[in-house]
Amino acid sequence: MTEIRRVVASDIEELLRLEALAFSGDRLSRRSFKRWIRHGGCVFLVWEEGGVLLGYILVIQRRGTRLARLYSLAVDPAGRGRGIAAQLIGRAEEVARDSGSLYMRLEVAGNNAAAIALYRKLGYQQFGLYQDYYEDHSDALRMEKCIHRLQPHGDSRVIPWISQTTPFTCGPASLMMAMSGLDPDYVASPLEEIEIWRQATTIFMTSGHGGCHPIGLALAAVQRGFAAEVWVNQRGPLFVEGVRDPNKKRVMRLVHESFLEQAGERNISIHYENIEQSTLAAHYAEGANILVLISTYRMDNRKAPHWVVVSGYDERCLYFHDPDLEVGPYLSIADEQRNAIECHHIPIARDDFASMSMFGGSRLRSAVILRKQ
Repeated sequence: MTEIRRVVASDIEELLRLEALAFSGDRLSRRSFKRWIRHGGCVFLVWEEGGVLLGYILVIQRRGTRLARLYSLAVDPAGRGRGIAAQLIGRAEEVARDSGSLYMRLEVAGNNAAAIALYRKLGYQQFGLYQDYYEDHSDALRMEKCIHRLQPHGDSRVIPWISQTTPFTCGPASLMMAMSGLDPDYVASPLEEIEIWRQATTIFMTSGHGGCHPIGLALAAVQRGFAAEVWVNQRGPLFVEGVRDPNKKRVMRLVHESFLEQAGERNISIHYENIEQSTLAAHYAEGANILVLISTYRMDNRKAPHWVVVSGYDERCLYFHDPDLEVGPYLSIADEQRNAIECHHIPIARDDFASMSMFGGSRLRSAVILRKQ
C-alpha cells in the first residue's frame, strides 16, 4: 500500500536512513528531525510504501506570514524516476495553501540540474542566488512559486536586505535598507547602525534599551541627505504606556519634545493620522521607500514594537524586509543562511497586515516615508 501521510515520531530512524541515502552533506540531524516533528508551524509529509519510507518533504511556514519554504526534500534512490518528489511537492503545496500560505520558496544547488529542471517544470522561478551556500561551497539558486497564483506588482528597484546586529536596532537596520535602496552610494555598516540608534532612540522602553522613535528615524535620514515625512496616529510621547518608572517617562517626554523641535527646524512633515494601505502602496509606487512599525506578536508571541521596510505590494499582499535574523549557538551557518532567506520580501496578506501594523493598547500606527532629495 502506498500513501502520503503526515510524519510521526516513530519515523525518525527511517528519516535518518533517507537523509543518509539522499545527501552527502548538509544533513538534518536526529535532533533537527525531532524538533520539526514537534513543530506546529510546518508541513512534514512522508511517502510510505509497504511500511518503508521512500521520501519525505519538510515545508516551514513562517508565523504571522503567508510564506512557506521548502526546507528539505529527500527521495530514496530506489524510488527515483517514479514522480515521488513531484507528488510530495504538490501535496505539500496543497496543505500549505489550505493553511493560508501564498508563496512557496526553496533553495537548490546550482549544480543539481535534475532538481532545477523539476522545480521549473512545477512552476518555480529563480529570483536570487546565494554564492558559496552549501558545505561543498556550491551556490544555491533561490526559487519561488505563487501557490495562490497571484501576480506580483512589477517594480524594478532593489532594496538590499540588512540584518540588525543587536536586539534593539531594528529601526536603524530598516533605515539603512531604505536608504541603500534609494542611493546605491550610501554605505551601511554596523557603526552606522549604532550611530543611527543613538540619534533616534527613545532612550528607555518597557525593559532593556530604548527603541527608535519615528521622528528620530526621520531626522537621522534627513541628516544623511534624504527627504523624510512621518505618519503617526497619536500625539505625545510614544511607547510610554508600558514604562512604570516616572523618571523614565519624564526622560522619554523630553526626548519626544526634542525630536518635535528638531523636526520643525528641518521642515519634516508629520501627519497625525493612520496611514492607509492604499497610501503606502501609492508612495511606494512613486519611488519612496517606507519604514513601518509593526507588532511582533503574530511572529514570535512577543508584544514588541518592530521596524520593517516595505519591499513591494500586490492586490493581496504587502511585502517587507525584516531585519531580525535568528542567530544563536545552536544554529549552524547553513541554518542562519536559511533563516536570512526567510527575512526577504515577506508576503503579508493585507488583512493580516492591518492587525500587525498596530502596537500596544493605544493601537499605535506609524510609518516613515523616505525619498531622495
